[in-house]
Amino acid sequence: MHLFGVPGRRVGRAVMHMGLDRRHLRSTEGLTFWKLLGTGDGHTFKLRDADLRRWGLLAVWASADDLHRFERSSPVARGWRRLADEHWRADLRPLRSRGTWARRAPFAPPSPAGATGALAGSAAGPVAAITRARLRLGRGGVFRQAVPPVALDAARAAGLRLSVAIGEAPVGLLGTFSVWQDQSALEAFAYRGDAHRQVVRRTPGERWYAEELFARFEVLAAEGTVGGIDPLTS
Repeated sequence: MHLFGVPGRRVGRAVMHMGLDRRHLRSTEGLTFWKLLGTGDGHTFKLRDADLRRWGLLAVWASADDLHRFERSSPVARGWRRLADEHWRADLRPLRSRGTWARRAPFAPPSPAGATGALAGSAAGPVAAITRARLRLGRGGVFRQAVPPVALDAARAAGLRLSVAIGEAPVGLLGTFSVWQDQSALEAFAYRGDAHRQVVRRTPGERWYAEELFARFEVLAAEGTVGGIDPLTS
């Protein structure tokens, strides 16, 4: 996951990149799945939440060599280095994933336990979570009424290091990316937070989503800042 911060005078160029970068990404060797993302604060998932000074790229790579080649020579990587005045990158290993994104399951199942015997589905250090949904036509209003209490609970949650709303389009395609100090902190919010549990219980009956995905990752490494802060050390 890449998050790019851009100064206000370059917002227009950032919007252009979100359109023009697509043709380069489609032909990038070793890039098995990608999404260019807008971001916001996620309080209501309305347009007023959008943060035009922060943009994202989620990229799944066949190998580390493919990623390194992209960062060295891709016009997309060069363009964002020139444009952004801040960049944060997290290297993630999938732990669990359920659902689909654009009719695909982008995060391959974790490999079996390695020689150390560590569980493939657990991590000792920081973890990240991605939620993504495509809302059913006509369900946006009801869904957004349920969002503020969950957002407030998340903002108060112990162990939350970073949380941004992510979206591929102004409406209808929405999600969150969050980083937690460890699995226990994430699970405490997901399974014991009242507002979040109520939304989970309502989801089958409300039928908000035409498509949904929930994924959890181990944070292998991270570098850079978001809003001038390193989320993992602040």
